Amino acid sequence: MLKLYYAAGTCALAPHIALEEAGAVYDTARLDFRQNDQRKPDYLAINPKGRVPSLATAQGVLTETPAILAYIAQRFPAAHLAPVDDAFAFAQVQAFNSYLSSTLHVAHAHRLRGHRWADDPAAIQAMKQKVPESVGEAFKLLEATMFKGPWVMGERYTVCDPYLFTVARWMEGDGVDPAQFPALLAHRQRMAERPAVVRALAQQAAE
Repeated sequence: MLKLYYAAGTCALAPHIALEEAGAVYDTARLDFRQNDQRKPDYLAINPKGRVPSLATAQGVLTETPAILAYIAQRFPAAHLAPVDDAFAFAQVQAFNSYLSSTLHVAHAHRLRGHRWADDPAAIQAMKQKVPESVGEAFKLLEATMFKGPWVMGERYTVCDPYLFTVARWMEGDGVDPAQFPALLAHRQRMAERPAVVRALAQQAAE
């Protein structure tokens, strides 16, 4: 059975939603970052990176959100969560999710985890102050050139959608006004109504 390791409020919500969309049978394990669970030996034995999400499978543990989302889409093809039979279209899905992971998420992390890149308190504070601009610029690019609508890839819902929904929920905390991005805001609202999203959020809230 699959087992998803996650922490509330993190990008691990995206694969959690995808598992629900796929109708997968899976377990979850919640980590509490306030207790530093991600750095404890038991979890580091699962994921030495000390990050979430991690997805334990029969073949081993997967890490990194784009990889886990791609695995879910390919593992459950009947759910049609990605165009796995079209190499170019599937690469477009990967490109979108990679941008969220490598650019937008990193910009977001400068607000809470600047210590990853600097020790100087002034440098860390400068990174925090930059977040509304850097995160806002990433969302501006998504709205203007990458989001097709009504779903990320157009008419077809894919694993890009739960990932975008997850990071779009961070806008306000990052000092970004969602009203600047009407298409992305409408997508966030549309996603919030999907049964799989409701179930995943409810499960995370209850654990």
